[in-house]
Amino acid sequence: MDLGAFFIDPFALPFMAKALGVLLVLSVVAGFIGVLVNLRALEFVSDGLVHAVFPGLVIGFVVSGREGLYAGAVVAAVAAAAVLTLLTRRAVTSDASTAIVLTGMFSIGIIVVSTQSDYVGQLDQLLFGRLLTVTDADLVQTIVVCAIALLLVLVTLKGQLFRAFDGPGAAAAGYRVLALDLVLNVAIALVVVAASNAVGNLLVLAVLIVPGAVGRLIAGRFGLIFGLAAAF
Repeated sequence: MDLGAFFIDPFALPFMAKALGVLLVLSVVAGFIGVLVNLRALEFVSDGLVHAVFPGLVIGFVVSGREGLYAGAVVAAVAAAAVLTLLTRRAVTSDASTAIVLTGMFSIGIIVVSTQSDYVGQLDQLLFGRLLTVTDADLVQTIVVCAIALLLVLVTLKGQLFRAFDGPGAAAAGYRVLALDLVLNVAIALVVVAASNAVGNLLVLAVLIVPGAVGRLIAGRFGLIFGLAAAF
């Protein structure tokens, strides 16, 4: 058996090539941002953002079909990131505010999608994705959204790392901690948006959290951690 052909030939099919392209883009960006999620212990916040994006997906899908998924998800993602960031800066604890946003937003999504005729089919597609039916437009949208998320993190990377290890020190050094938190939460939310159409709203967490944790377990230098997370 020609092992090279065995692994390469399937991706000569257009729908497989698009699926591979989407996953490669997500791997690099989600792996990189996932390291910051792990450093800041924001796994539960990421879970909250995943669920908060769901009603945006649903409303976009109901209003404009598949073409409306990204627009609805982006609006919900940015709004949820802003709300979560502000709530965690108030008297409400981080876990409590995340739970409030998570349950409230996900409930809205379930209520809206349940009004549609094909409730089960639509819910299944939104939760678990449609990787093998990714279109050229989906691939372009994924690249654009992931690029914006990565750019946000790269521009603020020094501050993000400082904030991860010493929040009060970062504030004392002149960094705007609230702005750093908002930028990171928006970047996480955009990764959720980019991944939701392909791998589904529920499976985004695996792409976002596991690689960053693996990178930190294996390496001790930031450059290597980020690279390993993306590769994993």
